[in-house]
Amino acid sequence: MNKVFLIGRLTRDPELRYTGSNIAVATFNIAVNRPFANQVGEREVDFINIVVWRRQAENIKNYLTQGSQVAIEGRIQTR
Repeated sequence: MNKVFLIGRLTRDPELRYTGSNIAVATFNIAVNRPFANQVGEREVDFINIVVWRRQAENIKNYLTQGSQVAIEGRIQTR
């Protein structure tokens, strides 16, 4: 099973574009805090690339901006 839940904040405004067949695609990054501190006592952050399709992509572009907190359910895909 490939399922992931992430909670983080947008690092920049989402970018919306359309494919050749007019399907909406939104891309953005989120910063996710790690639940523990490193050896120096600092909290580390992971930056995750997110891709959203169709109606959800349009909603993200309309309602979210840099700094918005989001909860994402999806799957991990590497290229």
